[in-house]
Amino acid sequence: MTGRPVRAMVTAVDALVVVLVLLTVTVRLGPAGWLAGVAFAVIGWAVLIEGLRRFDVTSFGPAGRFVLARAVVVGALTALVVETTDPKPDPGKAIVGVAVVAVASSLVSARFARPSTAFETRFAVEVDAFLVLALSAFVATRLGVWVLAIGVLRYVFVAAGWALPWLRGTLPASRVRTVVWTAQGIVLTVVAAGVGVEVLPVPVAVVLTALSLAALAGSFVQDVQWLGRHRDGAPAARLPAFSRRRIVATVLAFLLVLAALVGPNRLSQLTIEAYARIPVEGLMGVALILVLGARARRVAVAVIGAGLGLLMIVKFLDMGFYEVFDRPFHPVFDWSFLGPAVDFVSSSFGSLGAVLAVVGAILLVLAIMVLMTLAVRRLTSLAVGHRTAATNTLAVLAVLWLVSALSGAQFGEVASRSAADQVYDDARRVQQGLFDGEAFAAQARVDHYRYTPGEDLLTSLRGKDVLFVFVESYGRVAIEDSTSAPVIDPILDSATKQLHAAGFDARSGFLTSPTYGGGSWFAHATLQSGLWVDNQQRYDSLTTMDRMTLSIAFNRAGWRTVGAVPANSEDWPEGGMYHFDKIYDSRNVGYKGPRFSYARVPDQYTLQHFEQTERAPSQDPVMAEIDLVSSHTPYAPLPKMIDWKDVGDGSVYGPMATTGTQPGDVWPDPTRVRDAYTASIAYSLKSLFSYMETYGDDNMVMVFLGDHQPQPIIASQEDTRDVPISIVARDPAVLDRVSTWGWSPGVNPNPDAPVWPMDRFRDKFLDAYGPQGSANRAASPHR
Repeated sequence: MTGRPVRAMVTAVDALVVVLVLLTVTVRLGPAGWLAGVAFAVIGWAVLIEGLRRFDVTSFGPAGRFVLARAVVVGALTALVVETTDPKPDPGKAIVGVAVVAVASSLVSARFARPSTAFETRFAVEVDAFLVLALSAFVATRLGVWVLAIGVLRYVFVAAGWALPWLRGTLPASRVRTVVWTAQGIVLTVVAAGVGVEVLPVPVAVVLTALSLAALAGSFVQDVQWLGRHRDGAPAARLPAFSRRRIVATVLAFLLVLAALVGPNRLSQLTIEAYARIPVEGLMGVALILVLGARARRVAVAVIGAGLGLLMIVKFLDMGFYEVFDRPFHPVFDWSFLGPAVDFVSSSFGSLGAVLAVVGAILLVLAIMVLMTLAVRRLTSLAVGHRTAATNTLAVLAVLWLVSALSGAQFGEVASRSAADQVYDDARRVQQGLFDGEAFAAQARVDHYRYTPGEDLLTSLRGKDVLFVFVESYGRVAIEDSTSAPVIDPILDSATKQLHAAGFDARSGFLTSPTYGGGSWFAHATLQSGLWVDNQQRYDSLTTMDRMTLSIAFNRAGWRTVGAVPANSEDWPEGGMYHFDKIYDSRNVGYKGPRFSYARVPDQYTLQHFEQTERAPSQDPVMAEIDLVSSHTPYAPLPKMIDWKDVGDGSVYGPMATTGTQPGDVWPDPTRVRDAYTASIAYSLKSLFSYMETYGDDNMVMVFLGDHQPQPIIASQEDTRDVPISIVARDPAVLDRVSTWGWSPGVNPNPDAPVWPMDRFRDKFLDAYGPQGSANRAASPHR
């Protein structure tokens, strides 16, 4: 084949790109339209190349070039029609305008640029057929899916010819057939224009379209009858022969590639129906393989194989993150979770389990990359070896994809562009992540309390011990879910009464956490800093800033500040941003008992150690952030409440860690997981309330809250990131300061209690307990 038709095709593709750009500027053509336009170009290129080869055409004549120009218009129309599937402003007027141009050019071609060769005739027929298909798909969105029959009839006729070779016979010229076929484009354009501006009544449009369909069906019936009477000279069907081994290899390769292209990224969506779809990205890949030369094809196979392998790996990561955090994996921020994930596996199943998990993950990644590349190579060999059959199949599937994509809810799920959507969403997240640091830095520069003198901070809490206690995974689901609430709500209601009997009062509300299912450190940093910290990049950036946290505010105002992080077993350099005077972890609390999975140290021991080490011996007020982590995943084994005088050095807990429920007994049974979660929250809350009853006094102020909702396997509120928060104190003046907050009485917040973003708490707390409310904020010298 000479380069002349290829140069003309390149020019047509360039023209289509220019038109798509213009449509983007004028009618906001989006990703769906661009994907359809590019797919039209790539698949059309492959089909046209096969047609040129089959008809032995070395150049386009004037009529062929005119048809090529019409194909550009039809490609733009296809992009606009597919764009209607996205929830954006309907580009109906633009569709009608482009359709008028396409239909008019078809009429001009029939009158002044009539095809003179078999190739030009077939080329014109295919372009007009696709024009009618696109128009019928658009009108179907107005009048109903039945209109699609106008565009689909010809493709059904062609597909039937594969099974019945006599239908592929040559039909004699027919003026009636030409008039009926030409009328389809005109009628559909008129209906689209009239219905869109409400000039043509819908009943009239339905009748007009139905008559057009009836005429077309009658024309096809006549053609089928004629071919049936002259079937003697029809070609015989020939099917390629394949060995059983090659069939099995091909089927496995196809299924693997299909899984990468259309497979969901959430475990809850793994169904047979999810894979019964046509991926437009796969059609584009086949078209690309068919048009490339041998050397370029080898490169394409490697690139496509690697790309599909990475896509499947990202989908696996998404599955894991949805199960834990109720969100997809972030390509920029979430690599930092690999370390904590290994630590979690190690703490739950031992060091050997962690090593095996890491090795298994590495082998899985390598296997996916290698097998995916081999699968793409196998399918490429099949397509290239049977080019004509592959091209025909490609054309039919492309038509089915368009029909499915545009036919509404009845068949819309069959057409898939999930791989492109996944790549687009990941690319958008990467772009946002790259600029997120600048946005976060700008937010951090606004700090109303940064320059407030210590004597103007927290004046109404002077002399009080103020404890901020995080209860791990204590989310709103614990007090509202049908599984947990019957257990947790009575504990909270009983605690309200018991604390009141001990002289305490409480107010409760909700905060919206920046994280879900994990990433506790984001919630702690958000509450302390007054900044929304929802990813590792923001957290790392915060650790380098001179941002005033709540602990710094207390320190500046004269409190001794303490951090109790019993789950930590290593140095915590980033904790320096809190400026704690003392940090306790599992290594320096004197705990001699057994390790309780991730929690390491029971909550009751953590509170007892803090009381004996910090509150009891000191005459100076102390501010502390204390983490209660017995309710951390995997929620087992779980210690039991004991008398405070028996806690000692923790040795008493020895039998509890080995005789109680173990992680392997809980996971992955959802019912057992929920029961274990409920039991662990109950233990943490009972430890906390018992501590307040036992050691609380007039100088204690307790703020306790959850850090995030538990994993989706537990939470029935995946769209809610709310966590309960309560303030408990004996001194009525403390709670009087928050009387305007609207929080509900007691430690069990009402369902309609106020909900604030967690980053608002710092300033609200400092406002409430400063000398003059918000007036105590010092102005920045840079203003």
